[in-house]
Amino acid sequence: MAEFGYFLPVDDVARLEAYRPELTAYCYRMLGSAFEAEDAVQDALLRAWRGLDGFEGRSALRSWLYRIATNVCLTMLDSAQRRVRPMDLGPAGSGRSTGAGEPRPEEIWVGPVPDTRVLPERADPADVVTVRESIRLAFVAALQHLPPKQRAVLILREVLAWSAQEVADLLDTSVAGVNSALQRARVTIAAADTDADVHRPLDDEQRTLLTRYVTAFEAYDLRALTTLLHEDATLSMPPLPLWLRGHDDIAAWMSGTGSGCRGSRLVPVVASGLPAFGQYRSCLDGTGHDPWALIVLEISAGRIAAVNNFLDTARLFPLFGLPAHLE
Repeated sequence: MAEFGYFLPVDDVARLEAYRPELTAYCYRMLGSAFEAEDAVQDALLRAWRGLDGFEGRSALRSWLYRIATNVCLTMLDSAQRRVRPMDLGPAGSGRSTGAGEPRPEEIWVGPVPDTRVLPERADPADVVTVRESIRLAFVAALQHLPPKQRAVLILREVLAWSAQEVADLLDTSVAGVNSALQRARVTIAAADTDADVHRPLDDEQRTLLTRYVTAFEAYDLRALTTLLHEDATLSMPPLPLWLRGHDDIAAWMSGTGSGCRGSRLVPVVASGLPAFGQYRSCLDGTGHDPWALIVLEISAGRIAAVNNFLDTARLFPLFGLPAHLE
């Protein structure tokens, strides 16, 4: 709403802007894209500003904003293709492959979101954990398998803890309809593998694991690196469709086609509630390191279960506040 600040009273701007982080989290879960979520929230807040004079407090401001944001998301989803992860497109490939396939359009992928965009500046630590659990890549990807209204019902009921009556009022449906949609949505989500430990910066075990990962990756010590992975860990590289599973294929890829990553540097961030790193590869002219991937790690039971390499650095690195070059 910053661009509308010249036209809005300061108090109205502050009232609406206070809801931006949680609305962004909500729209991200609905849409599976940080960029689309920000567009949806901007649209919703603009609509709210235009209707603020007529709002007159007939319902809670928060409920009213969620109604507007939900309608924006449902409209966007009417014509959108369901977003996926590479693992949804077919079986795992071979680490000895000489290519990863042609890049697919950005519009088909579930992408990461910066935690800083979805958490209030002074969030309660318990709320931080709750939000991070609900924006994990696997969970957001599982949500994309639900029809849009089922998706909204599950998020509002299970994540945001709204009552069935509140959700029914928001979606203009009945309590029975909400409960039925929730039951169907739970079945779909239960069938998906959504387990992954959220980023816990004060957890000694996780911090040690991430330190060992950075050390092994920057040294390009593949033997040390694979000891940190689950035996059936996955490696993916959106927008490339190829994905790999298991120590042998991941090590084969990294020692072969992916060997250009040797000499990389990692800069820590937090993405979708998970530990992540901006990866910079060495410049060919020796003048430093340039962006290569946003690495998002999924951790389970003290080891790395998935390495997600998002290669759209031109858009992702500015979104995450990562520098355009490392000297």
